[in-house]
Amino acid sequence: MQTETHELASFGERAVAIIIDSVILSVIGGIFGAGGGAVIAGGFVGFIIGAAYQWYFLTRQDGQTIGKMILGIRVIKTDGTPISDAEAIMRYVGYLINTPLLLIGWLWALIDDSRQGFHDKLANTYVIKT
Repeated sequence: MQTETHELASFGERAVAIIIDSVILSVIGGIFGAGGGAVIAGGFVGFIIGAAYQWYFLTRQDGQTIGKMILGIRVIKTDGTPISDAEAIMRYVGYLINTPLLLIGWLWALIDDSRQGFHDKLANTYVIKT
């Protein structure tokens, strides 16, 4: 039973962290996509880079991507434990679902009592202050 409590990260902190991570991923994607290629292949490469980035940082760096490190926030499971490999990937897939749905998945965190976006609900995660 989890008895420790955590302070949830604000929507603004989360948004800035995502922007920082998006800039980093855009640069990395630009480097790997510099050779051109088909849009579908580029989309697949972008998905793999994004999934690898999220997986590595969320599971091997205490739940913190570079953006989250800068903002002093991190991702944990709803029971307070670190997330698993599969949960990190599931959370990233949730990112990809949030945006085409008119950003509703992201904005949900503004009105949710637990400040969870759809991606958090999908992976059973919270974003907390460190």
